[in-house]
Amino acid sequence: MVTRANAPTVGAGTGPQLSWREQLLEVAVFLFLIVPSMVFSFFVVQQTRLSFVLVALSTIFRDLGLVALILFFLWRNREPLTNIGWTLRNVWTDVSLGVGLFISTFFALGWLESVLRAIGLSAPAAPLPSFLSPAGPIQALLAFVLVVVVATAEETIFRGYLLLRLEAVSQSTTVAVILSAVIFSLGHGYEGGAGVVTVGVMGVIFALVYIWRRSLVAPITMHFLQDFLAIVLLPLLGLR
Repeated sequence: MVTRANAPTVGAGTGPQLSWREQLLEVAVFLFLIVPSMVFSFFVVQQTRLSFVLVALSTIFRDLGLVALILFFLWRNREPLTNIGWTLRNVWTDVSLGVGLFISTFFALGWLESVLRAIGLSAPAAPLPSFLSPAGPIQALLAFVLVVVVATAEETIFRGYLLLRLEAVSQSTTVAVILSAVIFSLGHGYEGGAGVVTVGVMGVIFALVYIWRRSLVAPITMHFLQDFLAIVLLPLLGLR
């Protein structure tokens, strides 16, 4: 297991240091806000009255609200944005790296999901509910905005902020990576058991890339390409 003693910390480690109790309380409040709603994803496929526009707008405003809360925490604690990976250092290198890693990760995760289905884990309901796919050019534009917001916000939430706080509370980078990936996967219950596990592994990969690069740029790029393919491109091509 990688611990704080033998691995570099996730954040930059600058700014006033919060006590263990303060960080535990802060992350507990944050998890209370996000985890219950994410668990509902295991039941949302039964709701046929939802529309893509409603789901997209609610997701955009929820994610922006959570990022705003994180920024408030950092401002209150006088912590720099670099503590959660918001930096443009080596930005184009990280964008290129994200594109390259996405290609290999995409095929590897596709293979993993097929194996998980083969051994009996559940697949997404077929066909997927209409609220998970845009219809028409206006909804496609909304889907693009959704993908940009989700990629940026969720990497800020799960890789930038939660890794920082979970590592501080657990004193272990390994535990922080695993817990953040598990929480990340909870919001994908509609994808079935195979999809949830695959998303969890994806979360671990994103976290490792973030820890390696000390920047959210590469994980955001990978996340954006993954969601753009699934939410925007495939529906436009009539392949989903």
